[in-house]
Amino acid sequence: MPGPLDGILVISLEQAVAAPYLSSRLADAGARVIKVERPEGDFARNYDTVVNGQSAYFVWLNRGKESIQIDIKNADDLALLKKMIARADVFIQNLAPGAVGRYGLDSGTLRAANPRLITVDISGYGEDGPYAKMKAYDMLVQCETGLAAVTGSPDSPGRVGVSVCDIAAGMHGLVGVLEALYEREKTGRGRCVKSTLFAGMADWMTVPLLHQEYGGKAPGRVGLSHPSIAPYEAYETRQGGPVVISIQNQTEWRNLCEHGLKNAALADDPRFRTNELRVANRPALNGEINAVFGKLSRDEVADRLKAGRIAFGALNSVADLSKHPQLARTVVASPEGPVSMPASPIHIEGEAQDFGAIPALGQHNEKIRDEFAG
Repeated sequence: MPGPLDGILVISLEQAVAAPYLSSRLADAGARVIKVERPEGDFARNYDTVVNGQSAYFVWLNRGKESIQIDIKNADDLALLKKMIARADVFIQNLAPGAVGRYGLDSGTLRAANPRLITVDISGYGEDGPYAKMKAYDMLVQCETGLAAVTGSPDSPGRVGVSVCDIAAGMHGLVGVLEALYEREKTGRGRCVKSTLFAGMADWMTVPLLHQEYGGKAPGRVGLSHPSIAPYEAYETRQGGPVVISIQNQTEWRNLCEHGLKNAALADDPRFRTNELRVANRPALNGEINAVFGKLSRDEVADRLKAGRIAFGALNSVADLSKHPQLARTVVASPEGPVSMPASPIHIEGEAQDFGAIPALGQHNEKIRDEFAG
């Protein structure tokens, strides 16, 4: 069944995570995505060999694409790429700062030749400012934006365990492309979309930043605790493992006291009457909760929380996620055999999720060169 973006041609000169994330979601939606790889291939192909000899990152982000090897330093290859872009609806690139301009692949040049083209430039810090020429990788930007400073234990900062800066840049780029496609339907003209790892994560860091600028102090590192809401963390039980609870408002707090702790009077304790007081008196609050939960099994705690309609969850491992009853999966073909992975989080009711294969390096070289040679 054709997807919502059926008929849209995307040329993506891409590598690593951010741009491939964006183009993979366009491919999931039915766009034809041609992945342009350097002769040796996207270096993300070689991050690891964990998935039947293939990189976990690569199989995640490159389903449903065609692969062509192009050396943009070669005049004939560069001419072919420009012919491909001339027919495209969307051109995406995330090369090193300034690289595309040396080859006439910058947005201004391309859109002057094809005003309907939507161009997407993904970079670390953008084209202006003192950081414009700096290379940027996910962990570096986690550190630069202060994300690492609010992540981890009180003793030391930590890296978020997935590539959130890359993913944020890809997601914001995707939103920009969809907006530009919609606008083009009305105006007939494309747009230049720019998305950066730094800006994407700075946006996600707005709450800590506002605490710093308006409250004089950013939230500290508190492990699994929420820095500005309490109780909102993991608590040990007598057996069966910890339970994670989240109290978002006063009604839930009263329900926790009445049903979860069997101590309705605690809701009006002067130390805990408001969320700000509970945060300020977190050690005492946790002492009250631990004194109760520590005597009960996890199942007994869960029964109490369900009775009180309290939000709770398990502190799962990745192995637990693999067996999670709520995890929807899809199976994607690859050069080394089928790969099972989480289904797309974007699901349109009534449409089956049927994604294309992960391409081998240069798998579509001959086909694409013949198609665009004229």
